[in-house]
Amino acid sequence: MTYWNPEIETMDLACLRQMQSERLVKLVHYVYENSPFYRKLFDDNKVKPSDIQSVDDLGKLPFTYKKDLRDTYPTGMFCVQNKDLVRIHASSGTTGKPTVVGYTKNDIDNWAESLARGFTSVGLGEDDIVQIGYGYGLFTGGLGTHYGSEKIGATTIPISSGNTERQLSLMEDLNVTAVLCTPSYFSYLIEVAEKTGKSMIHNKNLRIGIFGAEPWSESLRHRIEEKAGIKAYDVFGTSELSGPLFTECQAQHGMHIWADMFIMEILDPETLEPVLPGGTGELVVTTLLKEALPLIRYRVGDLASMETGVCSCGRTHPRLMRLKGRSDDMTIVRGINVFPGQVESVLVKIPEVSPHFMIIIDRNGELDDMKVQVELNDMASDKVEDYNRLRNRISHDLRSVLNLSADVELVNPGFIPRSEGKAKRVIDNRKY
Repeated sequence: MTYWNPEIETMDLACLRQMQSERLVKLVHYVYENSPFYRKLFDDNKVKPSDIQSVDDLGKLPFTYKKDLRDTYPTGMFCVQNKDLVRIHASSGTTGKPTVVGYTKNDIDNWAESLARGFTSVGLGEDDIVQIGYGYGLFTGGLGTHYGSEKIGATTIPISSGNTERQLSLMEDLNVTAVLCTPSYFSYLIEVAEKTGKSMIHNKNLRIGIFGAEPWSESLRHRIEEKAGIKAYDVFGTSELSGPLFTECQAQHGMHIWADMFIMEILDPETLEPVLPGGTGELVVTTLLKEALPLIRYRVGDLASMETGVCSCGRTHPRLMRLKGRSDDMTIVRGINVFPGQVESVLVKIPEVSPHFMIIIDRNGELDDMKVQVELNDMASDKVEDYNRLRNRISHDLRSVLNLSADVELVNPGFIPRSEGKAKRVIDNRKY
């Protein structure tokens, strides 16, 4: 088994917990002394830095939210002066003000360190050629994975997103061994490759894909692995934390969360109490080493579960299991929670359709109507009876998973708009 930092990655659990306690105590004093925002937050909640003596006191600390980042836009939560910043990233701000995240040199180094551990855990190293299809610029995906790839000594191709034909050409011409992008975009790469008469398996060098930035199902993983002949790994991060940070290891059973850098909690969204081990709840993160923008008990919005036992790979750090979706991706239809990942999990099992779909929600009087547009592929029959049979099957399977009925519209290949970044899966036309 290969490790990037074996002493830390296989550290005894008791020693890890002690390290977390020491770093949490230091963090609480740091933010109180350097951030007017945190000082006021602590004072308003009647919490003093001296109240925090170990990780057992974590629950005494108040939560922080994305709203805090927007309310203090652009840099009101920062703990350092401009002269200490080496980089700034920002979200798109499509749902309001963007969230701005600053980084010191140590922040950048720790970000790369986190990904270096993850990339090593999936079998990447200095002999690999890594093609990065995440967007560069203010988006964190491209530069984050770029620095992690370079840190392990891999040859890094910063192609960014888009330009699909060139992506495929360089992948083959440069003997690329690993691709990083969104799972929906990689599915599109497979689709385009097949239209040229090739398959991803034609590229014998490609062996690893690291996919994230949007929820995806275990079924889609299997489909990608089968069609591309690779091992597909999950990666997780958010722009507020530092973009992509954690990956699965070769066991493919959860993404290792580096406990020397982060404390993860899984809380019941209603009671805000910890869920039972293995239970699903809202992900809450405390950053232990970030200098420019530390986050304390930050409510990420992802619904997740976590395993804390030692992994078969030998790493002792907890594992974040496949995300169930984001609370802000969730749509409520007729009182039932609907996640795009549930629809995807149905469609990837049906050979006559592609994994591209769109959920369209309208309101008819006082009632919600949900339609799911599903793309046919070349395996679909053009006979009317086969068309109706396929449509009924999809409708039945969706109803079994979602616990509500949906109108299914089968559309021609290419009808659903493709995205080079995060795929848009829901159009909600309801007026509230």
